[in-house]
Amino acid sequence: MYLEKIKSPANVKALDVGSLETLAAEMRAALINKVSKCGGHLAPNLGFVEATVALHYVFDSPKDKIVFDVSHQSYSHKMLTGRAEAFLDPAKFGTVTGYTEPRESEHDHFMVGHTSTSVSLAMGLATARDIKGESGNVIAVIGDGSLSGGEAFEGLDNAGEYATNFIVVVNDNEMSIAENHGGLYRSLAELRATHGHSENNYFKALGFDYKYVELGNDIATLIETFKSVKDSKHPVVVHLHTLKGCGYKWAEQNKEGFHWAAPFNVETGVVNWGNGESYGEILGQYLLEKIKSDPKVVVVHAAVPVGIGFHACRRKEAGRQFIDVGIAEEHAVALVSGLAKGGAKAIFSTHSTFIQRTYDQLQQDLCANSNPATLLVTSAGADGMNDTTHLCIFDIPLLANIPNLVYLCPTCVEELKAMTDWAIEQNERPVAIRVSNRVLHRSEKFDVDYADLNKFKVEHRGSRVAIIGLGDFYSRGVAVAEELKKKGVDATLVNPRYASGIDKALLDELAANHSVIVTLENGVTAGGFGEKVAAYCGATGKMKVLVRGLAKEFYDKVDFATLCQKNRLETAQILEDVLASC
Repeated sequence: MYLEKIKSPANVKALDVGSLETLAAEMRAALINKVSKCGGHLAPNLGFVEATVALHYVFDSPKDKIVFDVSHQSYSHKMLTGRAEAFLDPAKFGTVTGYTEPRESEHDHFMVGHTSTSVSLAMGLATARDIKGESGNVIAVIGDGSLSGGEAFEGLDNAGEYATNFIVVVNDNEMSIAENHGGLYRSLAELRATHGHSENNYFKALGFDYKYVELGNDIATLIETFKSVKDSKHPVVVHLHTLKGCGYKWAEQNKEGFHWAAPFNVETGVVNWGNGESYGEILGQYLLEKIKSDPKVVVVHAAVPVGIGFHACRRKEAGRQFIDVGIAEEHAVALVSGLAKGGAKAIFSTHSTFIQRTYDQLQQDLCANSNPATLLVTSAGADGMNDTTHLCIFDIPLLANIPNLVYLCPTCVEELKAMTDWAIEQNERPVAIRVSNRVLHRSEKFDVDYADLNKFKVEHRGSRVAIIGLGDFYSRGVAVAEELKKKGVDATLVNPRYASGIDKALLDELAANHSVIVTLENGVTAGGFGEKVAAYCGATGKMKVLVRGLAKEFYDKVDFATLCQKNRLETAQILEDVLASC
């Protein structure tokens, strides 16, 4: 076996082409085996195995610097840079991250998990190299799907005018997460159809030299091509036509489904997505019903349509009322602002971690104009994605502090639908709604009008202690209230509903017979909801406020239970803190 002997790229360089092909087959088998056990990005990695082998055969990492866009296709790179055991030994499967990580290896130059960044990052390295008078190649790897992101264009546009050694490897597998969308992809299709000879060449137009490789999964061809651009004196694009999911028939047949997969059966290709309800499926059914019942409803998403249950069949059924903008969240926010201004009932949905890319468009294009678009912020909270690069815990401070934006936090499915119904039909202001990870149901009757802004809902009136549980943490508040009851404290229980403001009248009212308020939120507390309550109550000095949520940190693969324990969010810990404060 070759792979278990690979300790560095130097071991790769010692092999002949036939041995490299055997090595690639071993790498592919290791990828399939590990991801089938642990979950992870499968299809992107399978399609880039041979290119990774060829890159490390030709270039001299880490002196030659390879920067991966998103870096969800870097598993093979990790295998060839001293981390093969993390893909071969089940006991060590958890010792590396799913993305490049400089703390793991000198061959990883950035912690990257969001898309369209590699060209800009790599250009910075190349420019620093030139300023210091050093040598070495800098290679940016970027997928065709990532080209739809604005930062990718900005980086390419800037890099194309520099006469220096700068190589961009475009991994064109004709896919984003789902299918690609946008006029750029007609140019890429023409380049593939003409084997790189079309005059409609996006990269040449930006100032790059250009090479096309049709056999993007053939090691010998890739080695020859990379050798031809090594030490180039001009910026050059190497355009590879690869196959997403290459070498595993189930991934080749279902490229979207295996982009990221939960553990699966290798023989049958059946993925274990778990049992029970998901907000993806709930939103998919709900939004498609809205589309069917109202021709003015337009649902916009950014490249991950299955996140709201819009698999291929639903996308087709929705027709022109569903728009996938690709990796372009900034454009999506401005688009729904324009749609709302034009009289459409516009809905944009994306994960909490990706809404971060849209701050300026949220503030300027949407909220400063007060256009009544609806934003569904999904996977929100610490109990969802837990990689440093994909944390979903910063959305409350980001969104709740933009003027004119109402940020609603439902406690359950039924309240989510009630809030979304109102948001879609009202025409006064933009509304964002936080969609948690856990699917909860409540049998209460929920309001249908949320225009009386920042009006908290008191679910139970007590005294001494008030528990304000935001969104999905309302249920945590219920649990604390039940434990307090056992200790002789009849706590007031509040569903605040709004993260973007506070109910000053209620807080003043509570001050008459409460000494302690505890706020609970599934996100960072710095700049968050609880701090708003504490700031207001602190000015009066009448009540002590315990703000409970997550400390402002970059957590990495910390499980939810551990996070709660660390941040004193367990029911017993909250109970202890409340009783100590009474």
